[in-house]
Amino acid sequence: FSEEVRLTEKPADRCRICSIGLGINTDAVCTIMDPDGTILARSFINFPGDKDRIGHVLGRIRRHQRIHGGGCRGLWQYAVRLNEELSIKTAMQIVQFAKEHHAVVLVFEFLEMKGRIRGSRKMRLHIWRKRDVQKRCEHMAHRNGIRVSRVCAWQTSRLAYDGSGEVVRDPDNHSLCTFSNGKQYNCDLSASYNIGARYFIREQIKTMPETVRSSLEAKVPAVMRRSSCVYADLLKMRKVSGQAHQTQADDCG
Repeated sequence: FSEEVRLTEKPADRCRICSIGLGINTDAVCTIMDPDGTILARSFINFPGDKDRIGHVLGRIRRHQRIHGGGCRGLWQYAVRLNEELSIKTAMQIVQFAKEHHAVVLVFEFLEMKGRIRGSRKMRLHIWRKRDVQKRCEHMAHRNGIRVSRVCAWQTSRLAYDGSGEVVRDPDNHSLCTFSNGKQYNCDLSASYNIGARYFIREQIKTMPETVRSSLEAKVPAVMRRSSCVYADLLKMRKVSGQAHQTQADDCG
């Protein structure tokens, strides 16, 4: 069936967004953000019971392959069905959270994993339904008049949201990280701040005149590199823009 829905047409500099960081340890971390960088709400979406069942099935597959060297078609199908159910639950929670806080745009990372997957978690990464979650969120969001956008995913988790540089992951708990200034924070939450900031930086710079954009990029050079922008750069950009508007108002007065 088909359905006609009118999407929200608010300009980017006046809309509220929900930035989503999808992960392996936590299914999704959502942040409601205003154009000026104000954080209004946060949510950690996690289904440990579902992931525990998937982990048990993957363990059985791993043991069977180690002994028999292959097979496990039935177990793989069972794991895929469990994983699909997990993606449906995650997408429903994301859209529900965005609706509760009146967000008009869902912002995701453009996740494109290429090459061979290595490490102890390669089986979990192999069945990670990141694109399926985004696709389901897109369908649900459009039915509720919410737009969907994607930003560059490079270094959103590696760079601290406060602009202090690269983070160091906790070896025992990959959800936690330590900033270069010694601050300990949730890595996925920091990434969701950076995702929302990159969206606002991109959308607000697009609407600026060329002279204003050149002046802004000279004062805040970090906004020129979309692959390394963080939440702190959005705050600096808003501060510089506010000072420029105030100067223009004083000149006119």
